[in-house]
Amino acid sequence: MNAFAPGISREETFAVELRARGAFDVLDAATRRAVCDRSSTIDASLGARTASIIARVRGDGDDALRAMAREFDGASLTTLEVPRAQWTAALDTLDPPLRNALTRAARNIATVHEGFRPTLMRVASEPGVEITRRPDALHRVGVYAPGGRAAYPSSLLMGAIPARVAGVGEVIVCSPPGADGLPSAVVLAAAAIAKVDRVFAIGGAGAVAAMAYGTESVPRVDRIVGPGNAYVAEAKLQVMREVSIDAPAGPSELLVLADSSANVACIARELVAQAEHDPDAAVIAVVCGDGATACAAGIERALIDIVRATPRADVVRAALRSRGAIVTMESLARGVAFANDWCAEHLLLVVRDDVRDLTLTALRNAGTVFVGESSSVAFGDYMTGANHVLPTAGSARCYSGLSTLDFFRWTTTQTVTRDAAAAMASDVGVFADAEGLSAHAAAARAWSTGAAMTAANIATVANGGAP
Repeated sequence: MNAFAPGISREETFAVELRARGAFDVLDAATRRAVCDRSSTIDASLGARTASIIARVRGDGDDALRAMAREFDGASLTTLEVPRAQWTAALDTLDPPLRNALTRAARNIATVHEGFRPTLMRVASEPGVEITRRPDALHRVGVYAPGGRAAYPSSLLMGAIPARVAGVGEVIVCSPPGADGLPSAVVLAAAAIAKVDRVFAIGGAGAVAAMAYGTESVPRVDRIVGPGNAYVAEAKLQVMREVSIDAPAGPSELLVLADSSANVACIARELVAQAEHDPDAAVIAVVCGDGATACAAGIERALIDIVRATPRADVVRAALRSRGAIVTMESLARGVAFANDWCAEHLLLVVRDDVRDLTLTALRNAGTVFVGESSSVAFGDYMTGANHVLPTAGSARCYSGLSTLDFFRWTTTQTVTRDAAAAMASDVGVFADAEGLSAHAAAARAWSTGAAMTAANIATVANGGAP
């Protein structure tokens, strides 16, 4: 049982239960594991149910998708595709302040991701040997835009606009229908702003399967991006042999790395903002160095007041109880090491100015880092232009956030002049012989004098003669 933070009564603590509090290195082993473990808590049968949905879509195509819309969404669909006129109408009737916010966000996303566009790379490994890597935009991309209990037009913008900037040939969107048979009006408006090509009123694992394999109405795509519920995340993993995805996805998470100079109310607000996403969201504040204990207690006190006032208090409390922590560490270096092991989706760095740059350089494993207390994660979620589709559950150690680069594949070209071929022929022949690949050796040695590689030359060399 963890001790209560100094200065906070038992009654106050009951308002906000944390999974862990106190000096991290003196917590018991089970609590430390609980703080670090963000593995999925879904039931084991979800994978089988998802596989069944995918199989239905592969077998019955549009019929399966219409049946699932009735079964899961209570919608009777005469057509799966949403006519463009309905996107336009949704945009025209959108509340002007919201339309302005979506348009501003779209503009910033386009500006930032335009700066990430890759260019042709050219290298000469030896005289006469030129290697290039050419970025080629994907032919077709599918963007999943969540619906159901909450609609996320921001996620549509984050997926579709970088694809457009990259020059993807066709961008399609799938989003669950409501009872009226249409996705959320604000999602349709976002589709119009992002200038996608087609929108389909389908959701969940069925939408992922449709984009991965294609149906009579839904075209097969080259990559699927965008967040979703547990079924969407599982379906993306199950179709990875057929289509690429952005990254394995899970509940939202935030790690705040701070020292005692931090504004405690600011940190508490950020923890609550991410905790309100999902009862399984993971939020942790790591306060380092001198004064850490008092600062941590101040964060918890502020947290109590903020949670009491938030409309989604039940969700926040559940997240804090299962995966919330406010812990201290003896030094900022120790905190950085912990952060690099924890691999946060979002990392907020709130430290003194004189150590900020050095600390930022040392932070290696995070989906995105927000620098300074005014760099609220909420700004990144909606408006800065950086992407909010990010790796979770520790996958930031090997995955990056979504960017323009995700909508390209690379074509490598290799050009070898006759003189360069002659210069490499002998060493390549020796290399191939060592691997027992005589035809490889013959193909290389045919160029040993710069002669044209003909079938007769290759046969001569293979028989031990000179070309």
